[in-house]
Amino acid sequence: MTATPQNTPPTPVPEYPASRAFDHLLHASQAPLTGGISPAAIANAYTDWLVHLANSPTKVSRLTHLALGDWAKLVAYAAASLADPDAAPPAPADRRDPRFRNDAWSAWPYNVMAQSFLLSQAWWDEATTHLRGLEKQHEREMEFLARQNLDLLAPANFPWMNPEVIRRTVDEGGANLVRGMENLIDQWRRQVTGEKPKGAENFTVGKDVAITPGKVVYRNRLIELIQYEPQTKSVWAEPVLIVPAWIMKYYILDLSPHDSFVRYLVERGHTVFMVSWKNPAADDRDLGMDDYRRLGIMAALDVIGKIRPKHKIHACGYCLGGTLLSITAAAMARDGDDRLASVSMLAAQIDFTEAGELMLFIDESELAYLEDMMWAQGYLDTKQMSGAFQLLRAPDLIWSRMIRHYLLGEEDSLNDLMAWNADLTRMPYRMHAEYLRQLFLENQLATGRYEVDGRPISLTDIRAEIFAVGTTRDHIAPWESVYKIKILTDTDVTFVLAGGGHNAGIVSEPGHAHRSYQILRVLESERYTDPESWRRQAPLHEGSWWPAWSKWLTERSTSRVKPPRMGLAGNGNGPIMDAPGSYVLEA
Repeated sequence: MTATPQNTPPTPVPEYPASRAFDHLLHASQAPLTGGISPAAIANAYTDWLVHLANSPTKVSRLTHLALGDWAKLVAYAAASLADPDAAPPAPADRRDPRFRNDAWSAWPYNVMAQSFLLSQAWWDEATTHLRGLEKQHEREMEFLARQNLDLLAPANFPWMNPEVIRRTVDEGGANLVRGMENLIDQWRRQVTGEKPKGAENFTVGKDVAITPGKVVYRNRLIELIQYEPQTKSVWAEPVLIVPAWIMKYYILDLSPHDSFVRYLVERGHTVFMVSWKNPAADDRDLGMDDYRRLGIMAALDVIGKIRPKHKIHACGYCLGGTLLSITAAAMARDGDDRLASVSMLAAQIDFTEAGELMLFIDESELAYLEDMMWAQGYLDTKQMSGAFQLLRAPDLIWSRMIRHYLLGEEDSLNDLMAWNADLTRMPYRMHAEYLRQLFLENQLATGRYEVDGRPISLTDIRAEIFAVGTTRDHIAPWESVYKIKILTDTDVTFVLAGGGHNAGIVSEPGHAHRSYQILRVLESERYTDPESWRRQAPLHEGSWWPAWSKWLTERSTSRVKPPRMGLAGNGNGPIMDAPGSYVLEA
């Protein structure tokens, strides 16, 4: 397929002065040792906390009394539980914490060890929070650092303190530890060689997952556009464009046939197009946010407009893709481009003042450090990105997994979502630096300062109706943050609060057990309702939210028509190759 004017190269990022090159190289070399976290950011937070704590004698006195009281409670509980196993613990464990879920932790002396840890955890939470004068950003950082250090020292991590490990070792004669060592060696080997986790071979892209029939109908240096084959004799006139995040492979929305978001839509008469992002390498370092807008969404809209002329398009963005879609929709509205029939946002934020735990280390020091790290290699590496996400949920994703794999000798049974999660992507230096600085740190989009083509855009210009989905356990895009789309736009918004996390709450196919959602449409003319009031008012429905969205789309579509042709006909511009294409296969 011939190139289009939108394949113009991006403006290069200004080079650093040679006089500063040594500083940048130093920071880049430090990054692997610090997990990508700026030492200066940690030092600033620690100093701010320590100075304020030292200057707050009332707080110090309270912490002292709390420590003495906790010690007395622990001693009393140790004596009481020795005589009565059902004695009430002073600090009940969070049932969501998998480390102390096993009943063996209720037996003496392991219950005392667990209580000692839980009381220490509560004490440090009090010590690092509610300190008058402490910067809120530093408070969050200190709370996080204290939690990381405590998680490292949890009694569950040590085989001689963990009753479940002790019992398994006695029952199996140490065979579990042998298997654990084999698991450790195998995981180390896979990390060194870049091989995917064991079991991922059962979810091969194009064979086991991402198998909904379709064609790649367009390609440029940044995207492949997939058009899926119709599964019905007639289709709704308005096609659907899905824009996933480029931090992930697109096929999270086209996993196995039973939980494929794409297959669900095409089987209900929707013509679906999917953006498949290129996995950037070092020579893509200068691709910026505007390149993703132009070469991504705008290029896709142009192609779809030629395949399906005279019809508007339902645009849907997931995570980062939703943020980019909101930017694109606002710029289009400003410029009088009315090609969008509706805008759907799945776990996507446009206001970043409450952007979850990813905001922990988003300050000037950390961004400068990250920029130096990416400057040296041209992109943010997959391992660096996955390590940050794991730290945010260390008890689940690091320590509990370590206990299962290395001490109990168990192996994870991968499902399609877990295999996809291990298929990581990179992010270009310029784009990621712009995204973190302009959106996370400066919150330009929500405050009307984000510029497209040299002019600010406003989300209030969007007139297409919006469908927004937040999830109850999302630590990346908290639903209260996603909900702010109603404040920042002047159009009707149908908001859905779905059960689950950032990924599992979206991949929530009909028939999936233990799924529910709340849905309520809020008209542009109605008064504002805060998130908790909305939650109390919105009716609860059992099952998947997918049927509700499909129904919402059809109600905003005009008619059923004959399916469109596949790709651009004539002049050699037919389909390029079968889905899933080539970009999704790039490691």
